[in-house]
Amino acid sequence: MRKLITSIILSGVLCLSALAHNDDSHFENKQDVTVKVTKVSGNVYMLQGRGGNIGAIVGPDGILIIDDDYKVVSEKLRDALKELGSASPKFIVNTHWHGDHTEGNEFFGKQSIIVAHTNVRKRLMDPPVIFGQKTAPYVSFALPMLTYTESMSVHINGEEVKTVHYPNGHTDGDSVVFFVKANVVHLGDDFFVGRFPFVDLDSGGSVQGLIRNIDSLIKTLPADAKLIPGHGPLATITDLKAYHQILVETSAIVQDAMKAGKSLEEIKKTGLPEKYKDAGSGFIKTDVWIDTIHRSYSKK
Repeated sequence: MRKLITSIILSGVLCLSALAHNDDSHFENKQDVTVKVTKVSGNVYMLQGRGGNIGAIVGPDGILIIDDDYKVVSEKLRDALKELGSASPKFIVNTHWHGDHTEGNEFFGKQSIIVAHTNVRKRLMDPPVIFGQKTAPYVSFALPMLTYTESMSVHINGEEVKTVHYPNGHTDGDSVVFFVKANVVHLGDDFFVGRFPFVDLDSGGSVQGLIRNIDSLIKTLPADAKLIPGHGPLATITDLKAYHQILVETSAIVQDAMKAGKSLEEIKKTGLPEKYKDAGSGFIKTDVWIDTIHRSYSKK
């Protein structure tokens, strides 16, 4: 029964995955969708709709965007981009494969060049089974046209937009995107501000890898960099350090309990200290996060 309850809870986070690719029934009417635009630095913006945060750089060369939200947001996203200079982005960078960051590929893909890590293209061509369900492959024009294994740069509007693969964190296809001159970084779903993250273990993600990747970023990012998270408000290095601390401390608590011979059910019953209550108030609840840590550290 507990496994069934956990499964039901986990299903609640499908809004983060490509399972939403074929179902808009859980959304409100399109007219109720809004896209908030925030200027980050210079000609770099953050746009927020229903799914993952979108980054954008605008200028005479056209618009490049990072991720493109759910398909239900596409028309409003187009309108917001038009206000910034062009309704059709020249380039789209997908930070990973989940639908709340890639469904807009279908709306914009015929006019835009889509860029992503090679594993993102593989996932979208044949989406893995996730939470017991399998979604349809993306149509050809919604797939990344340009792919890379480690990193690549797009030079546009006087800026170097550098995408770097950080392996086996949120998924196995994650990229962090650096607007080098503007000192802005889009971290995709490697970063959930102040909340427990969704780690897609079945798509090559791992809690260990996520902790390692965030640690590496903290050590290399400029102290005054402005950070666009996958979910949450515009952030700073201080926010990223606090997030990393949550990941490290909660993982250690679960690992210690595992080493003490406690079962998953016992660990869930004990829960986590009160200081992590807010972190579990998002769509990834404390029980789900404990389960994720346990599964990740149980893999050999």
